[in-house]
Amino acid sequence: LYNAITDNGAGGLSSSIGEMARGSGGAKVYLDRAPLKYAGLAPWEIFLSESQERMTVAVSPQHINEFMNLSQKRDVESTLLGEFTDSGFLECYFNGKLIASLSMDFLHDGVPTMNLRAKLASSEPKSFYIQHKGNLTEDLLHVIGSLNVCSKETFVRMYDHEVQAQTVIKPFQGITHDGPGDATVIRPIYCSNRGLAISCGICPKYSDLDCYQMSANAVDEAVRNLVAVGVKLGNIAGLDNFCWPDPVESEKTPDGAHKLAQLVLACQGLHDTCLAYKVPLISGKDSMKNDYKIGNIKISIPPTLLFTAIGFIEDIQNTMTMDVKNAGDKVYLIGKTVEAIGGSEWAEIHKFEGGTVPTVNTEKAILQYNRIYESIQNRWISSCHDCSDGGLAVALAESAFAGGLGMKIDIMTMGVHNDIVALFSETPCRHIITVSPQYENDFLKLMNGLDVFYLGEVTEQPQFLVYGVTSHLIINTSIFELKEAWQKTLRI
Repeated sequence: LYNAITDNGAGGLSSSIGEMARGSGGAKVYLDRAPLKYAGLAPWEIFLSESQERMTVAVSPQHINEFMNLSQKRDVESTLLGEFTDSGFLECYFNGKLIASLSMDFLHDGVPTMNLRAKLASSEPKSFYIQHKGNLTEDLLHVIGSLNVCSKETFVRMYDHEVQAQTVIKPFQGITHDGPGDATVIRPIYCSNRGLAISCGICPKYSDLDCYQMSANAVDEAVRNLVAVGVKLGNIAGLDNFCWPDPVESEKTPDGAHKLAQLVLACQGLHDTCLAYKVPLISGKDSMKNDYKIGNIKISIPPTLLFTAIGFIEDIQNTMTMDVKNAGDKVYLIGKTVEAIGGSEWAEIHKFEGGTVPTVNTEKAILQYNRIYESIQNRWISSCHDCSDGGLAVALAESAFAGGLGMKIDIMTMGVHNDIVALFSETPCRHIITVSPQYENDFLKLMNGLDVFYLGEVTEQPQFLVYGVTSHLIINTSIFELKEAWQKTLRI
């Protein structure tokens, strides 16, 4: 029913209509038709108001009646404000009088362009030596309870995160509905089996080390989360939300050139990764002045990209969750693990700075993601969970305690020579998959030629056992202890 839509953010109607009118070449706006929260607003106030939760929509004349009827049916306040034209002007009317007429050329091209300097500050790369440790149980318990990894269920359930009982895969999954899902799936039309999956990716902890990879990792995290629930590459769209410290160099912001260079790198990472995954950016938002000063102390947020992805699912019955389902299922890691400990949760709890940032390999990831999608459609796998914050150890533990079953794992097959790297590297483009023995051969034939590593199996006993690269037992705990460590941090 509509062919263009945008939100009313900064500048309100002036911005939303002015931006959309660029496509047609002009617009007429009748400001006295706008519904007002407060009576007596001047025309310029109506045009510039940034009142929230409003959208501007372009509807063809032949669809107006149907659109307005649908709005009334859904109890959505919709108002016909004007029309798009090819006049070359953005014209505003109030009570029948023309009160403003702005040239579209001036509106979009007449404003002077800022010339800003972007330059990364030079710094010596820091590295740290990762020592071998005999027992990593405490490390896992600390990592799984860290703020970036721990359960956020207390706060999520404070909000209305389910609407009209049309949620197919909920945010929390597993036998007691409290395991960390990769993405949610909804069925917008109740009589249809088509669905939409929604996920997010965010990793500002990499910004100080490499803003390009910070951005690339955020995109990959959102994409692989959708893949984990059964979304096919090519059916995904994205939304980029930039939240940045002031990137304009000034007396108040002497490091503005560095922060602007970080922004340039982040945009390049976003561009390259979205092109590789064929993910169009259908919307976005930026906030570029996130600094606060208390006395002589200036606090700036880390450069951050929140990437939200939405994926189309043809049949909601062919979707997947992250919790293990059956004792005896085989556990596989899809994707190669490299020594990427820089910015990781393990490095944070041990106060290590610097190191190597995880690098996204989209070429390999595309092959893996397509095969994972096919295996889900064939119903050959029992669970799928992405490796993210905390690395492989956390992903395995989450899948196990969400399903109420144990695991017996041997990481020697991964070809990594350090237990800490194998378990806590946050290498992107990886998934943990469990497979029933009856489908294992089919699954392995499909995955032939990819980086696939057999790790062990799901057990009836609730023990979580991991054997290291030298075949010694390095993690020995229960799924109950792991789950308690994951939940207690933010429990209220």
